[in-house]
Amino acid sequence: MIVKGFVDLSNDKPMSWLQHFEDLRKVLVVSTIVLVVASGACFFVSDQILKVLSYPITSKSATGETVQKLIFIGVTEGFFIKFKVALYAGFVVSFPVIAWQIWRFIGPALYPKEKNLVLKLVPVTVLLFVIGVVFAYFMIFPVMLEFLLNVSGDLQPMITVSEYVSFCVSFLVPFGLVFEMPIIAIFLTRIGILTPGWLSSKRKYSLLICFIVAAILTPSPDPFSQTMMALPMYLLYEVSIIVSRMTRAKKDARQKAEEEAWEREMLSDGKDDKTENDSEAGSDSSQ
Repeated sequence: MIVKGFVDLSNDKPMSWLQHFEDLRKVLVVSTIVLVVASGACFFVSDQILKVLSYPITSKSATGETVQKLIFIGVTEGFFIKFKVALYAGFVVSFPVIAWQIWRFIGPALYPKEKNLVLKLVPVTVLLFVIGVVFAYFMIFPVMLEFLLNVSGDLQPMITVSEYVSFCVSFLVPFGLVFEMPIIAIFLTRIGILTPGWLSSKRKYSLLICFIVAAILTPSPDPFSQTMMALPMYLLYEVSIIVSRMTRAKKDARQKAEEEAWEREMLSDGKDDKTENDSEAGSDSSQ
């Protein structure tokens, strides 16, 4: 007995629930294997990766002295932090394969137009995420670290490597996600859920929402860190309004062109039918 629960919308081919779960199993198995292999490979270069992550806090100051030295206080902490770094890096390396597996799974549920839109937006989505992480790493994160360390005054900081890596990742990754706002605005505008007018009308609430979201996403409860994330988030909201207007204008122009083409086709068909009717009437009269 085959229970039909899903349909391949690209060619209207029905899929059974068993086929759907079999596809899901393949996606999970392949993604897990790729993640494990990539993490294992990254484990051998975890020292170099950790050096890059810790550069903002361990780099040399203007006087040539080290700003801060990371420590570990547990016997196994040094090993497990390398394992954690390798897992993070392995996910980044294997993400294209994992994303492709997810795309193969959800692709049959999309119409051809939706597939084309997703295929266009996915590379831009990855690029914006990378830009967000790099921007936070070079522009925001060092300033925030300097403020948080200097505000303690004469107290001597002793930061463990495990705490620092968790703090670093939990700050950089949300920044990458925040940079996806323009892509989300484009997608929702194209499918008709979002309008630039609605975004503009909610501008007075957006700044408050940005600070609330920043308070949730930032790993530190201090207002300085929240402000450093909230302000770029609000700027991205304004960018989202602009790209939403551009997307809406292109969508309206495309719809208008399609309507005009349809009207021309209808007029052409009407003229052809009239000519054919006139020719038939002329032949009948001559007979």
